[in-house]
Amino acid sequence: MTGADTGDEAARLVATLEGPLSRLEQARPFAKPRHQTQVLDVASRLLAVAGGVARLRGLAPRMDAAGIFSGSDWDAPANLLPGLVSGTLEHGAPHAVAAEATSLLRLLAIAKGEAEHPTIHAAAARRFLTQVLALNMRRFFGATDEAARANSDRQAMVDVLFRYLVEHVGFQDVTGELVEEIWRILRQRSIQVAHVKDMIAQIAITLSERGGDLGDRRLGADRLVSALFGPTTACMDDPGLDAYRERLARMDESDLRHEAQGLARAMHDTGLVSDYHAAFLLWVLDTDHDGLAPEVLGLGNTGRDCWRCHRGLVIDMIRRAVRPETAQALYGLSLLLDRGILHHPPIAPALRRQLALQPCPAVAERLSMAGLYVAPPADLLLAGCIQVLGQPLGVGQGANPTCQSARAIAMWAQNDPDYLLHLVAQAARAESVAMHFEGRAIDSAALPAGLATGAPLDADPVSVVLVPHLDRIYAEMGRLCADRNNDPHIWINPEFHGWWVGRNCAVAVDVPTGALAGIEDFIARFHTAYHPRFNGGEPVTHPQPAGIAATDATGRFVGWHAITILRVAPDQEDDMRVYFYNPNNDSGQDWGDGVVVSTHGSGERPGEGSLPFELFASRLYLFHEDRLRPAGIQRPPDEVLTRTADLARRTWAAGREEIGGDAITRLATVEVI
Repeated sequence: MTGADTGDEAARLVATLEGPLSRLEQARPFAKPRHQTQVLDVASRLLAVAGGVARLRGLAPRMDAAGIFSGSDWDAPANLLPGLVSGTLEHGAPHAVAAEATSLLRLLAIAKGEAEHPTIHAAAARRFLTQVLALNMRRFFGATDEAARANSDRQAMVDVLFRYLVEHVGFQDVTGELVEEIWRILRQRSIQVAHVKDMIAQIAITLSERGGDLGDRRLGADRLVSALFGPTTACMDDPGLDAYRERLARMDESDLRHEAQGLARAMHDTGLVSDYHAAFLLWVLDTDHDGLAPEVLGLGNTGRDCWRCHRGLVIDMIRRAVRPETAQALYGLSLLLDRGILHHPPIAPALRRQLALQPCPAVAERLSMAGLYVAPPADLLLAGCIQVLGQPLGVGQGANPTCQSARAIAMWAQNDPDYLLHLVAQAARAESVAMHFEGRAIDSAALPAGLATGAPLDADPVSVVLVPHLDRIYAEMGRLCADRNNDPHIWINPEFHGWWVGRNCAVAVDVPTGALAGIEDFIARFHTAYHPRFNGGEPVTHPQPAGIAATDATGRFVGWHAITILRVAPDQEDDMRVYFYNPNNDSGQDWGDGVVVSTHGSGERPGEGSLPFELFASRLYLFHEDRLRPAGIQRPPDEVLTRTADLARRTWAAGREEIGGDAITRLATVEVI
């Protein structure tokens, strides 16, 4: 078939698509599935002809608006996972392949400013495409394996699609932006870094194939690749673990110490742990060089003291939890020791209990599935406990509507680690968690499901075990006080999280009506509760739960979201900032109208996001405060309150009616995202 013939074929298919697409546009919601099949059938054929991808790109926004994704995961592009794309394209049914391709081309149109979508903005669409392309870089080089060759027609079609995407996003831009994105994510020190490691592996392939195309962006890429595959001179050539161990056996004490220090530097620089690092630590324990362990872990004074006092316990934990397949637990262990929490009397026996704990069969299978069967379930859970206790702000909710539960796990890991281990033991042994609400026992096993439809499998092991139970309990507490004449969070959050949560709760929204409720008074009250210049210099002594009105980069309201206020302090420029924990796996977000969350460079500690005080207050809708107010409280100037309230009115509060009165309002239910 000639080029002209194939071009005519693409035009013919576009004309054929017009009828089914028009019927899809006109169909009522319940009838759309009937017409989706016809549209996807033609789209599938269009992808297979020359010029078809470009034609489909032009039609993708219209197909989206018509309802081609209605009733499917693709209908919520902000929730899509980059790691699932290639699997669908390579192994999905033809209609699923067509839907995935159409979704990617729709996102390309959004990223280029050619289309808009109510739930995802251009920057987020571009970030998603960047990650998808990064995970599929082999497609750019035409490399194939035996499985791909056996399915050559689909292979060719998918390759054409990816090459089209990278051509329009830009190869250098994809790689350069990806490197910057990975460093941005790593600075936040998330526990879940498997997807980051996958992307770095793809970067390593790119460097070997087309490293010269990267220019000055290669340096940042080289640092990432070396952190995983060659952090020291002894493993710089990525020799494999067996060859590496042979090299270690030939080293003297000085060389071993130098190797330990190099591994520790790479780990603390990036937050990533190489398989070689885990292999080295196990080797020094097996060869009576365990005196090097503090060097391998990169411990400070507090950590070294914990090592000396609890050496036997720590070695037992290492032998169970740390191996090349679970290497990241080594970083969590380093931070756990440096926190000094092993000096708290309950922690050592609680960890001994964890060492002996065997999860019940249902929990064991869930852990194995989430951990891809790389280690026994009990060892995966122990590794997860180590990471959560070492990296409390690294807990993430994954693609699950469970921000309340993720926030609670992070808060307990910070404030009450022995209580967290107590809950883990309950859930792992009995697939149940018991709590009390105002003296009334609540058993999660007897409760209906909460917001989560199932156990999260894209989260850390502690979350995999606990979140289903916490989700149910939180919902039950809401049901128990939903009919009271005040905000249920006043009672729920102290009972659920801990005694340190302020007993007063201010809310800026009358939730039953959606109206603003005394927004200026709400903002003034937040200043007098948290701003050191207006609350008499009172610091935040314990993390406090709070709720934000989440917005996208255009300032449009997305939903209510649970976060934790960690501290309030001046940054390097002496601007007062709120430092907070966001359980959504990525604190750095553009919330629109100039409100861009910082995760680095403004005094943030790993895992924190921050905003100037007024900008944070403009997105806040709920916070807790103590009943006893310190002396020296001052109401902020009216211009501050007006300026901050106007920021809210222009974004998440746009179009809401306003009512006066106290900012504490009745709240029947709170939707969380």
